[in-house]
Amino acid sequence: MKVTDLEHGKLGIYDVKDQLKRHVYSRSAEAFAAGDRDRDEVVTLEQLERRKSRMRSAFIQSLGGLPPSDCPLDPLLTGTLQRDGYTIDKVIFQSRPNHWVTANLYIPAGTGAPSAAVLHLCGHNPLAKQGDVYQIVSQHLVRAGLIVLTIDPIGQGERLSYYDRDTSDTRVAASTREHEYAGRQSLPLGDCSARYFIHDAMRAVDYLCTRPEVDPAKIGVTGCSGGGMQTSMMMLCDPRIAAAAPAAFIMNRESYMYAGQAQDAEQIWPGLAKLGFDHEDLLMAMAPRPALVLAAEYDFFPIEGTRRTVERTRRFWDMYGSCGEAGLEYFEDACVHTYSPPMAKAAAVFFSKHLLGKPPVCSWEGIQPISPELLGCTKSGQLRGDRGDARAIHEANCGRLALLEEASTAMPEPARKERALVWLRERVYGGRSPCPLNPRRAVLGKLDEELSVERILWWSQTSLFNHGLLFRSSECEGPASSVTIGLWARGTKSIGPRLRWIRETCKAGRAVFVLDVSGDGAVMPNGVTAAGGMHDFFGTIHKFATDLYGLDDSLAALRTYDVVRALDLVESLSGGENPDIRLYAGGRFGMYAALAAILDDRLKQVETVNGISSIADFVRSREYDPLDSEGIIMPGMLRYFDLPDIERWT
Repeated sequence: MKVTDLEHGKLGIYDVKDQLKRHVYSRSAEAFAAGDRDRDEVVTLEQLERRKSRMRSAFIQSLGGLPPSDCPLDPLLTGTLQRDGYTIDKVIFQSRPNHWVTANLYIPAGTGAPSAAVLHLCGHNPLAKQGDVYQIVSQHLVRAGLIVLTIDPIGQGERLSYYDRDTSDTRVAASTREHEYAGRQSLPLGDCSARYFIHDAMRAVDYLCTRPEVDPAKIGVTGCSGGGMQTSMMMLCDPRIAAAAPAAFIMNRESYMYAGQAQDAEQIWPGLAKLGFDHEDLLMAMAPRPALVLAAEYDFFPIEGTRRTVERTRRFWDMYGSCGEAGLEYFEDACVHTYSPPMAKAAAVFFSKHLLGKPPVCSWEGIQPISPELLGCTKSGQLRGDRGDARAIHEANCGRLALLEEASTAMPEPARKERALVWLRERVYGGRSPCPLNPRRAVLGKLDEELSVERILWWSQTSLFNHGLLFRSSECEGPASSVTIGLWARGTKSIGPRLRWIRETCKAGRAVFVLDVSGDGAVMPNGVTAAGGMHDFFGTIHKFATDLYGLDDSLAALRTYDVVRALDLVESLSGGENPDIRLYAGGRFGMYAALAAILDDRLKQVETVNGISSIADFVRSREYDPLDSEGIIMPGMLRYFDLPDIERWT
């Protein structure tokens, strides 16, 4: 038998390729069903107001709270375009200190007394406000007589966070790639990058309120896709919104889960799926204010989820006696994922009715986008090109990290350790389903006529098998031999690079047990996403990891539990009398070993090669290797400890 035979071997005893998906999906489905039941029990206005308040608080807490809004806007008008029937002001304002937002303000000709305005939030088009789709929507709204403020989200348009002003290069691609890249670094802080997207939108409303043309009591919000998500967050978080029209976003979480799509970092809200939070809660937050759900029939957001959510939520407007003229409206276009012209017309009619108090009197003919460069607010085309002090999510994360570190140093070490271990135990053990190991053992033969090899499959918890290969030489035969667990990325699928270490360890009289933790090695799942590979951004492991975040869980916690259960297995191999279990870890998987060691004193020694030394260093790094990075994220961890603390306390 050769190494390649081991690495390419397949498990035929159980369908391990779908087990992680089943584990995550079944837990999620139970939470979604519980959320449905809780909403079904809302039958009075008092219950409705209580749930709205509770979900708003839980949502904001999930984001890590909202940043303060006491920073001066310091708006700059960098130019004005004269168009047929309206003007476009090119505006830059400050959302947080040195966090600047680029925007276009469409003003209908002849606007006199303060009038209605709509905040237009862009989806994941790299050009954002300058993109054709969003220009066309803004033009539909302004032709209807509405003032429109269209802003660039973080990482799009003129707000690329990784733009180098010296070379004019962008080191991380715009839009979803940048969002995910910076968003991963928010999570260990107990934050979600959505806190910055929604805060920018709220400050955009602040800016509209400073404009003499705008009536602060008549501000609406709309957006498509990622902009629909931002719109929905505004519906929940900002009571100043008088009317809302989310497009190509509202659905329900369960239908989207089964669609096999990953979501962007700002759409991942830790712990909320566990609470049963769903898009129904986003919609009901608007009641009794008017809302219009705009849907694409052939969207990758499942239309059945959209229709179900709308139908289940209409009754909450009825509780206020505001059905019909000021209720929940629905418009569906037979199109793919976009903010289509028919949707734009429906939105213009909706906002005209509810904000202007009259139907639009205008022509929709001749609407065409203009050259994107004409709408630019900066000289260089990027805020970071114009301003050396421009900040974005990475800089905000570093600032948040500094505050956490300052708070940690102010706490006495014993109290901090106790607090950290309580939190870690809950993360690793809470919500698990322990069960007997019930191992399946199979002798595979000799590797290169030198090492005996045994395959073992066992239950880590009721729904998840783990897997490992046990290597022994003549020097370490027998059940009482000491064992070193080997733990690294791809596990038993990557024996070759570690074969020399395996041989040397066995020759020294120790058996080697190479461990496959959940979602890796021989128990790596089948692919479920169309985007990327198994370990890429928005790939299969990313999807399952982020679904776990919603359940107030993580791949890091799950895999740490796997290591503890592997200790149970190794101990059982020697009849419960093995006094010397050690662990050799490689790369980022060493984090699981370190956490297991402080939780379980059976692990006598841990050696990590090329491991990650600090999660704080990961957060501070402007650039990092994304491979397997979702597996080292335990949301909120840095509020309690970092890996150097674990090493010191173990």
